[in-house]
Amino acid sequence: MQQILIVGAGFSGAVIARELAEAGLAVTVADARPHVAGNCHTERCPETGVLVHVYGPHIFHTDDAGVWDYVNRFARFMPYVNRVKATVGGRVYALPVNLHTINQFFGLALRPDEARAFVAARTQAPAHGGDPANFEEQALAMVGPDLYQAFFRSYTAKQWGCDPRDLPASILKRLPLRFSYDDNYFFHRFQGMPEAGYTALVAAILDHPRIRLELGRPVTPAEARAGAWDHVIWTGPLDAWFGHDLGRLGYRTLDFERFTHTGDWQGCAVMNHPDADVPYTRVAEHRHFAPWETPAGSVVVREYPRAAGPDDIPYYPIRLAGEQALLARYAERARAEAGVSFAGRLGTYRYLDMDVTIREALEAARSLISARKTGQAPAVFLAGAV
Repeated sequence: MQQILIVGAGFSGAVIARELAEAGLAVTVADARPHVAGNCHTERCPETGVLVHVYGPHIFHTDDAGVWDYVNRFARFMPYVNRVKATVGGRVYALPVNLHTINQFFGLALRPDEARAFVAARTQAPAHGGDPANFEEQALAMVGPDLYQAFFRSYTAKQWGCDPRDLPASILKRLPLRFSYDDNYFFHRFQGMPEAGYTALVAAILDHPRIRLELGRPVTPAEARAGAWDHVIWTGPLDAWFGHDLGRLGYRTLDFERFTHTGDWQGCAVMNHPDADVPYTRVAEHRHFAPWETPAGSVVVREYPRAAGPDDIPYYPIRLAGEQALLARYAERARAEAGVSFAGRLGTYRYLDMDVTIREALEAARSLISARKTGQAPAVFLAGAV
């Protein structure tokens, strides 16, 4: 039986492991943390009983029916709609920016077509006459200066630690602008939360007799290379495989200020704080991520983004020009490696939603299985472009 080592027990590692195990391969999954599910890890607060998203909120949403069927195979999903609020200038608004937000912010009572014309009249095309080249230009062309300043500019500067003019326009293109009263943050057909949490979901995926799980066990690249493995799948940081010898790829990380409360603290799951004089970006109240439960207490967490250091948990890849150039150099070196493939958010240095992570992991596993059947070398990057 062939022996595969997968480093990382998040969604990427777990799904690949399960598919390989079901295809008859023996798989060892090792993770430095004492739990599975990576940054999606959930656990019960012993004081309040609230199910907490330990590394920040994760809401499952997808249009991929195959992925939705896959996760429902391993967990019961409960209905959940992500309705985000924002406190701006001492007032609370609905996000994403929608007809209610526009009418409330400007003190108006516009109908949808009136609001569309109202916002369009305030938008600003880039002075250079071309398509928006950065986040700020995209925002001004999309919502105009008033809404941009209120909801996007300072929030983005806090989140990314740089001027929005230094960020690509594509970041804002992912955010919806609605001329209806629909405040569902996502467009996707399938949305929900695993009733028992993400850690239970990932543990169920990994529950297979041909999967050996080793938690609290960091695996160094040197150890992975020296082991008697038929193949290694690395879902850790790409640059870590090479000892960061060309430099470190840039990430943003989060600091969490956590406290408990009796009752309901803010009345919603997520409250954004775009104002520049507020040092945190958002406040998550975790009882609201499981509305089918009725705990007496609450767990509240403020999030403070900052640049990730060598010992920090990486959350968001920066992917600006300098990182892109460094990424290209690491990717070139990776393609010259033998016996290892890279997968997942860290292995390909991309921000991935959970559904995309799972879809890519399923495709990666099928690619690996096909390669082994035909005697070919597995691809270096199992899914996604770097």
